[in-house]
Amino acid sequence: MPNMRIKSPKGTTDWAEGSIILREAIFSRIRKVFENHNGKEIDTPAFELKSILTDKYGEDSKLIYDLEDQGGEICALRYDLTVPFARWLAMNNVRQIKRFQIGKVYRRDQPAIERGRMREFFQCDFDFAGALDPMIPDSEVLCITAEVFEALELDVTIKVNHRFILDGILSAVGVPASILRAISSAVDKLDKLPWDEVKREMEQKGLDSEVADNIGSYVVWTEEKRAFSETLDFLRSDSLLSKNDQVKKGVGEMELLLQYLRASDIAQYVTFDLSLARGLDYYTGLIYEVTSSESTLKVGSIAAGGRYDNLVGTFSRRDIPCVGISFGIDRIFTILRAKSNDSIPASKLDVYIVACGSNLLVEKKMSIARQLRKAGISVDFDTKANRNPRKQVELAESNSAVVTILLEDDASVVRVKVVATRAGRIESAVEIDQASLVEEVQQRLS
Repeated sequence: MPNMRIKSPKGTTDWAEGSIILREAIFSRIRKVFENHNGKEIDTPAFELKSILTDKYGEDSKLIYDLEDQGGEICALRYDLTVPFARWLAMNNVRQIKRFQIGKVYRRDQPAIERGRMREFFQCDFDFAGALDPMIPDSEVLCITAEVFEALELDVTIKVNHRFILDGILSAVGVPASILRAISSAVDKLDKLPWDEVKREMEQKGLDSEVADNIGSYVVWTEEKRAFSETLDFLRSDSLLSKNDQVKKGVGEMELLLQYLRASDIAQYVTFDLSLARGLDYYTGLIYEVTSSESTLKVGSIAAGGRYDNLVGTFSRRDIPCVGISFGIDRIFTILRAKSNDSIPASKLDVYIVACGSNLLVEKKMSIARQLRKAGISVDFDTKANRNPRKQVELAESNSAVVTILLEDDASVVRVKVVATRAGRIESAVEIDQASLVEEVQQRLS
């Protein structure tokens, strides 16, 4: 098929070499934080029964990738890692766990690859499941969030809100219960759209213009950055909201959360934003979203999550309270790559073996490579036997080899040389026998 245009599907990307190194470095730092909090890793299938995913994502349900019928099972690619986790809890009757998972998810969204918005992308999730004291696991999730971005050396803001407070505001100003979720979904777009457009969407969904203006008087209030405690004072003192039971319950939980944030020394990262809604239907309490000001790429939120106490109950007769966070790896990668001026790190190779002389020394290269690899040292050599030694040295440099081993015709002697960072320059040469090679290389790598 010579005329066929070869390309990857829209909204996907190939990962290779330096990109994978940066991505794996992100995974490694996040995993370390998860393990520091005693998280237990699980993995779930990339696709689920369609019935498992149905009615969990509100308006975003249209973004689910359906699969063709296979043997009578109607399946779909997973939209996130949260609903499969809830299914796993119910199916295995797990009552309590700190769980983390790293995997790909799929959304039939409009992609913007340069901003990290993909159709296939990685998420890293951490969740607490189980009946625990109010706001303790919630604050721990926010602590994990802060520690992850400290490990990644990114300045972030964690915006928080409470579904009780948002729903209380909407009901207090007169939003009918029948369209409350739809109006909440419109509020969630305030970080992307101006208020006039959000209000227009509310009116299109059947909301009276005056009621929409009343919503705006509350949710737009926190567009100007305010202290967490100031927002609490505002909610407690407002004549309308202070009488609403949902708002009062939410305020009580947020007061407790603020105490725990201060105790964990992470309150400086957190702002209380009344416009934060989170569009997914399964959230029931605290919700949060993380943004970074370090990039001009406008990637949007780079992590998000919240409390979902009723999701497991959709799969079993018993609810299990849960709270968690999901990190968007592709967006984080986009920011970190831009932060480093697109300089993606090269892979580190410990040793490259160069053969010189008329004798090709193929067996000797294989023997030494095996000896070093058994000691945990990464090794490579040219599989083209008769390549010019200078070209082999260039290969050592292109592979970022720390140590170059130079083999000559005298099979009893191995010459070890270190390749400096300046192109083509080799220094610190020493001649040793093969028996001492591992120790010598390990010293030079340390």
